[in-house]
Amino acid sequence: MTAAASPGQGTTQRVPFWDNARFACVTLVVIGHGVQRLIADFDGALVLYLVIYAFHMPAFAIISGYFSKAGPPSVKALRRVLTDIVLPYVIMESIWTLVQFLVEGRSEFNPSQPSWTLWFLLALAIFRLVLPYLALLRWPLLISVVLSVGVGYFANVDSTFSLSRAIGILPFFVLGWKLREGALVDGWLRKPTGSTLIRVLAGLVLAGWTAVVVLHRDYFRDVDLRYWFFYSESYHGLGEDVWWAGLVRLALMSLAVLLSAAFLVLLPRGRNWTTALGRRTMYVYLLHSFVLYPIRESGFLQSEAADQWWVLPVVAFCIVLSAGLATKPVVRLLRPIIEPRPSWLFKDGLPPRGGGPRADAGGRPADAAPPRGE
Repeated sequence: MTAAASPGQGTTQRVPFWDNARFACVTLVVIGHGVQRLIADFDGALVLYLVIYAFHMPAFAIISGYFSKAGPPSVKALRRVLTDIVLPYVIMESIWTLVQFLVEGRSEFNPSQPSWTLWFLLALAIFRLVLPYLALLRWPLLISVVLSVGVGYFANVDSTFSLSRAIGILPFFVLGWKLREGALVDGWLRKPTGSTLIRVLAGLVLAGWTAVVVLHRDYFRDVDLRYWFFYSESYHGLGEDVWWAGLVRLALMSLAVLLSAAFLVLLPRGRNWTTALGRRTMYVYLLHSFVLYPIRESGFLQSEAADQWWVLPVVAFCIVLSAGLATKPVVRLLRPIIEPRPSWLFKDGLPPRGGGPRADAGGRPADAAPPRGE
């Protein structure tokens, strides 16, 4: 793979921080899905789950927006929406239909209702389509927040084609795009070392949220707080059909931004063992569910041997799984499925592989300068 340029730079030098950030975020996705079946029985799993779900997909959306362009899409960009998002979605949704038929006897193929993690692919497609229009407006971030808060009042906007979730997390994507316009992030990354004070404050923010979850875990379980973090249900569907429900979403969105910033600040900015893996997060995102699904459905995680400490080996397994799915052998084997090159689909074919940038699950092209990520 070739290097990727940082926003605002004319060079082709890849910035390790963003690869580290993408791998960290996708690993949180895997961990969250891994411990989900434990949260009903074990407080430790619930705490970890709520801490992660409060910000991990918003952070993913922020990174995706940071490496997105708002200008009129080129022919190449339009093709990549089809080859990097739409076609992999159709392929993976078809595979999911087969898997669910073999495991559960279900035989329904319904692409309008994305299976498990595939909703984010459709959300990315929606983001790419609407960003050029939002960029024409005077207050795109404010408008996206209003849309996110407002959509919760409409019960008819549901998970069909991931519309409710896409609108729900749209502000984070727009925020990432707006951050690219400023020099704050680039300036911070150019510093040889991060501010110790900022890192301490970031650690305190994450520790503070963890403490809040620990102290109020029973209440959060009773009110089903985790469903608020999905951004998929209307307020009526969440059982809060009241006028101030939008304020709750706004507060949780603010929390997600704060936690995302704290999490990103604490990540290493230099090259390490996660840097190369961070270039292949699409493989981790799309494939990990096929490994976890049979484990979850088997009931193994709810075995009699499970206890409060059961969450630790599950987390360790998820980290290993995330790293394993981002290795080169997996990429070589499954590239035709995850990164299809259907030259037959276009009237003038496609350029050879490597002739154009490919995207990853964090929203950034894996092979070239940025435009472009449950």
